[in-house]
Amino acid sequence: MLKIGRNGGVRNSPPLEKLHDKQSERDHRELRIDKVGVRGLRFPIQVRDKARAVQNTVATIGMFVDLPKEFKGTHMSRFIEALNEHGSVIHVENIVKILRTLQKKLNAATSHLEIEFPYFMVKQAPVSGGEGLMDYTARFDATATNGDIDFVLTVKTNVTTLCPCSKAIARYGAHNQRGRVTVALRSRGIVWIEDVIAMVEGAASSELYALLKRQDEKAVTERAYENPVFVEDLVRNVALALNAEERVTWYKVEAENFESIHNHNAYACIEKG
Repeated sequence: MLKIGRNGGVRNSPPLEKLHDKQSERDHRELRIDKVGVRGLRFPIQVRDKARAVQNTVATIGMFVDLPKEFKGTHMSRFIEALNEHGSVIHVENIVKILRTLQKKLNAATSHLEIEFPYFMVKQAPVSGGEGLMDYTARFDATATNGDIDFVLTVKTNVTTLCPCSKAIARYGAHNQRGRVTVALRSRGIVWIEDVIAMVEGAASSELYALLKRQDEKAVTERAYENPVFVEDLVRNVALALNAEERVTWYKVEAENFESIHNHNAYACIEKG
C-alpha cells in the first residue's frame, strides 16, 4: 500500500494485519443462545404522530439475533453497522428492513429489535385550558423469524386512582395515588399510541396533567372522588376498551398503584389472545 508523505514523497505503509476471528471458533458446549446482541444504545427516531404526522424523539435500542450452538460468539460491531446502514434516524417503516439486515449480516434465522422512547402530547387543563406537555413511554418489540414478522406495541401511562373502599368507610375523604398502566398489544393494522393512552386515561379515576391552576386542581380532585377504582377495576376497564377495538388481536394489561397509605403497591394483570 502506498501513502503520500508529509513532504509529498511516496512511502510504503505496512499491510493490514490479518486478525484472528475468535467469535467464529467452534463452541463445544452444544448450547444454542436464543438472543445475543447489544442493548442500551441511544439513537434518534421518528414516530408517527396522530396529530402532527411525525414526532422526533430519542430511543433506547436493543438488537439481538439467535446464535447457533456451533459458534462461540457473535460479531457485535455488525449490529451497529446494520443500524447505521439505514440512516442517522430510524423511521418506524424501517424496522422490518433493519431486522432483515441483522439476519443477513449475522447469518441468523431470528432477529429482534426493541425500541423504547418518550412520547409527548400537548394536553389542556380541564377548566383553565392551560397547555402543558405530557410525556409517556412507548415501546416497539419486533421479531423476524425466517420470513415472519411479529410486532408488539407497548404504552405506559400514568393515571390517578382513588380507593373505593377508603371512600366507603372514611368520613372525611379517600386515599388516592398515582398508578401506572402498561398496555402491550398486537394488532392487524395501525393502533395509534394516542388511542391507547385515551383508553387508559378513560379507565382511571382521573387522568394526569402537566399544568393545573387552582380551578383545574379542584375539578381533577372532585372527578377522582366521583370515580373511585380499584386496581382490579382499572385493568378490567382498559380490557373492555381493547375488546371493543377490532384491530387488536392480543393484549396484556398491567396496572400498578403506588399506594399512598400502604408500604406496598397494588397490582393486577389481564391477558387475552
